[in-house]
Amino acid sequence: MALLLLGILLLLGLWGLLQTCTRTPSSASRWPPGPRPLPLIGNLHLLRVSQQDQSLMELSEQYGPVFTVHLGRQKTVVLAGYEAVREALVGTGPELADRPPIAIFQLIQGGGGIFFSSGARWRAARQFTIRTLHGLGVGRGPMADNVLQELRCLMGQLDCYRGQPFPLALLGWAPSNITFTLLFGRRFDYQDPVFVSLLSLIDEVMVLLGTPSLQLFNIYPWLGALFQLHRPVLRKIEEVRAILRTLLKARRPSMPGGGPVQSYMDALIQQGQGKDPQGLFAEANMVACTLDMVMAGTETTSATLQWAALLMGKHPSVQCRVQEELDRVLGPGRAPQLEDQRSLPYTNAVLHEVQRFITLLPHVPRCMAADTQLGGYLLPKVGTPLLDPDRGQGPPSLLPSALGQGGPRWESPGGTLSLRAHPQGRGCQAHLLHCPQGTPVIPLLSSVLLDKTQWETPRQFNPGHFLDAEGRFVKRAAFLPFSAGIHCPHRWGQHGAPHPHIAWSPETSEAQAQACWASHCP
Repeated sequence: MALLLLGILLLLGLWGLLQTCTRTPSSASRWPPGPRPLPLIGNLHLLRVSQQDQSLMELSEQYGPVFTVHLGRQKTVVLAGYEAVREALVGTGPELADRPPIAIFQLIQGGGGIFFSSGARWRAARQFTIRTLHGLGVGRGPMADNVLQELRCLMGQLDCYRGQPFPLALLGWAPSNITFTLLFGRRFDYQDPVFVSLLSLIDEVMVLLGTPSLQLFNIYPWLGALFQLHRPVLRKIEEVRAILRTLLKARRPSMPGGGPVQSYMDALIQQGQGKDPQGLFAEANMVACTLDMVMAGTETTSATLQWAALLMGKHPSVQCRVQEELDRVLGPGRAPQLEDQRSLPYTNAVLHEVQRFITLLPHVPRCMAADTQLGGYLLPKVGTPLLDPDRGQGPPSLLPSALGQGGPRWESPGGTLSLRAHPQGRGCQAHLLHCPQGTPVIPLLSSVLLDKTQWETPRQFNPGHFLDAEGRFVKRAAFLPFSAGIHCPHRWGQHGAPHPHIAWSPETSEAQAQACWASHCP
């Protein structure tokens, strides 16, 4: 095995060197500037594993707001700064609406779901999700009632600690339960085994997705077949799927045709009872869509509220001003409502500044659906294929015939490479995915949220970024914490976005936030 791996690496290195040396100037002239790639690894040596977005921002200072990096063999265009990112995400429209086929997410979702699908299936899933969320009251009164119920439950839990340090994870229970109520039509007790298991598994999955081994797997998927780098996260994902399938099965008897829709799952089940030519409402894709909603709707809101608590503890003057505004506007005993948002400009500014400061999503990758003009460069739709099976070009050791019929196979329709785990867990197989790969594009959202031309003190926590001279809340065009354009989930009605009626209330004591900070921060 060691000799085989050494041979594969040697052949790949020689092939990469040959490709680099024979690249014609005419083909390179269409691309933005960037650092010269090394054989096999490209520019990976320039990226710090734990701070990739910061490394890319530093490269943008040398090569400009639109530049090229090579992630292994894959040419990738990086966009840095507000102007470049906005031009791409808002100005291009459908040309930049697709998602690149990231190896681990292709394994997890198989091209299904909401956030990592493309083309007609993505458009259908997007339209269905927007319509369903709106029908369930997201962003309106019905959803606010659920939020207030969870707020009361959360306050009850906080009161039990009597101002003493409490687990930071507790702040994630309420927003997660709001998401689960929306998805499953019921709230969970905080000690419910299903609730506890789901939150624990989601946390483990998010940690695994950020490990260097998974990042390496996404760049070199063939390593997964040799070293099984992807297996731990797939095992955890399958445990999440098993819970979702059980919840889906439990909802089916309560959803006769035409019955009232009380949850996202109800809507999926009801739509699945009709014609479904695209297979959007087959059980596998129902679970995939729900999995996307679970992962996106719990982690982002939980992390934001936890950061908010920590930042309030670190900046007590900001916390006191928020508390004073809430006391003055709401008075004693009154629960906050959606309409109070206009009367709480400072609190609103603080919540927006939390999201800007923490840069929760440093970047959200896209890929070209058509040749696109960006920053004065004509970027081609077709990316860099690992293997063209029609022409038989590529390292001999990676051709399907060289690896045998029973082992892993690498197939590349237009550049896509994907591995699919064996259903019984014995090894890994590659399957042809009909998902044409365009040129990957990385819009650096962190570079927008830290753009010196857009923010007065980008590296500081400063709620004044969202206030005018009179103390009124102002929207900032460069506030893009969740991307922008038609593929941005924030446009779909982000039900869990931090808002005064869930982040803070008059009953939230300064001592509790201070205790949270003291117990979890050095």
